[in-house]
Amino acid sequence: MKHRTFLRPLALAAALALAAVPAGGGAQVQIQPLPAQAQIPVLAERAQIQLLAAQAPREVPGHVRQYDEREWMRRFYAPRAWAPAWNAAQAREAVALIGAAGAHGLSPNYYGHAVLQRRVAQAGQPDAALDVALTRAFLHYLADLRIGRVRPDYHTAAPDTRLKQFDPVRILSAALAGNGQLAAAVVSAEPAIVFYPRVKDMLAHYRGLAQTPHADLPAVKTLRPGSPYPGAAALRGRLVLLGDLPADERPAQEPVYSAELAEGVRQFQARHGLAEDGVIGRETSAALNVPLERRVRQLELALERLRWIPELRPGPVIAVNLPAFRLWAFQHGAGASGEEALEMRVIVGEALKTPTPLFIGSMRHLEFNPYWNVPRSIAVEELIPKMLQDPGYLANNDMEMVSTAGGGATSAVNGGTLGALRAGKLRIRQRPGPKNALGAVKFAMPNPMNIYLHSTAAQELFDRNRRDLSHGCIRVEKPLELARFVLADQPEWTDGSVELAMLPGPTRKVDLGGPLPVILFYATAMVDREGRALFPRDVYLRDAKLEQALRVDAE
Repeated sequence: MKHRTFLRPLALAAALALAAVPAGGGAQVQIQPLPAQAQIPVLAERAQIQLLAAQAPREVPGHVRQYDEREWMRRFYAPRAWAPAWNAAQAREAVALIGAAGAHGLSPNYYGHAVLQRRVAQAGQPDAALDVALTRAFLHYLADLRIGRVRPDYHTAAPDTRLKQFDPVRILSAALAGNGQLAAAVVSAEPAIVFYPRVKDMLAHYRGLAQTPHADLPAVKTLRPGSPYPGAAALRGRLVLLGDLPADERPAQEPVYSAELAEGVRQFQARHGLAEDGVIGRETSAALNVPLERRVRQLELALERLRWIPELRPGPVIAVNLPAFRLWAFQHGAGASGEEALEMRVIVGEALKTPTPLFIGSMRHLEFNPYWNVPRSIAVEELIPKMLQDPGYLANNDMEMVSTAGGGATSAVNGGTLGALRAGKLRIRQRPGPKNALGAVKFAMPNPMNIYLHSTAAQELFDRNRRDLSHGCIRVEKPLELARFVLADQPEWTDGSVELAMLPGPTRKVDLGGPLPVILFYATAMVDREGRALFPRDVYLRDAKLEQALRVDAE
């Protein structure tokens, strides 16, 4: 249906009278009566705002955002009877705040900053078209800052309620009603997760570093400490610039790859998920020569991914960054210190075959000395071939078959049991003990993908720099410390009792006091609790996918 370009005076008056009634959002604004001679231009301005507001969600054909904005303009303007919302000072402040969107990895161009800046400078007091443009741009900025510009990669069938918890229409209406509150509205939109301000600060730092001129280091096949190296001075400058070598480190007098430089390289390797051997090989050389502009972009992508994390209740949280092979456990919410209680290495799903999915789980209970119920895919694809080669495989690995309908267990491998296993009438489980793949404790968070955290007896695997080695579940380096963190709100579970429960013994299930959020996220740039910038490999090759989604959204 085409919008009318004008309304007759009586129809306009009736429309505005109806529009003055609040419509489920925004702060109600008291409109003062005007002298009769002033009503016609005012009513015309309001009619124009009403028309522009109705057209706004359809101004960019085919433009897709992850939120439904169709009711935003009506909800914002109808409670104020379609009266203008912005004064000149607020318009200038809004333009300045949108201009600073780059601090969050968001381009001011997303919100038409250059055009708004020019129109605000020329207009003084915003007219109807500028008023609507400012409103729409600022609502988009608040929403993007809160939940991100593109749809999250998380596996979930649940509806997205984040903009019901944080309503940009309500926030902007309240900010404009109280002068000087626009900056506070932007601050309130920033994600509260502990990582966000650190990554934001690191982005500003790396933008500064990227302004420093630097050339590629000379290529080498393998460079070991003590070897001649004509790029020694340039390497020293690069390591000092990145914070991996103290600025007061005395430069070598000879063009040699010294022990001091090797120590700086080890620090660099640790931050980039490389073998920490101080040897400059192909991977380390390539990482040293990555343009800092690329690191800036990785930090921008990390902020977008952190914006995907939903609202969290105050309390304990576990977060796992999959490409960094790292877990953090911390207290979230008001009064929290902002410091992680724990940080540890983890093993995640193999990139080519069984990558760990991204999702927000809820840990519900622990199992000490758990059984490992082998997933059917592993039983059919991996264990049955081993059982055919070695009929004693199950018995030798403390495994047994049990009926899916209940009943006794057997380790006997024959045509009948193999047939029942293939048909899904039997399943395989591994008994608790030193051979159990889950180790001493399982951290359960029910989900359809059957992903959980657990310990492991193969501690030597944590020494590898690349640790995408599992079938999808997450093996944790410090299960005892994590169990203590998870049970910290239950006084009966002292440090000693947790340690005792992890000794060989019967299986024991312990319910948590409440669901504990577990965030499995993906970011190829992060900041650890020491304030170091981490740039792990893009092991699941997700950065290009996000770049493409952001390009489509920007178009």
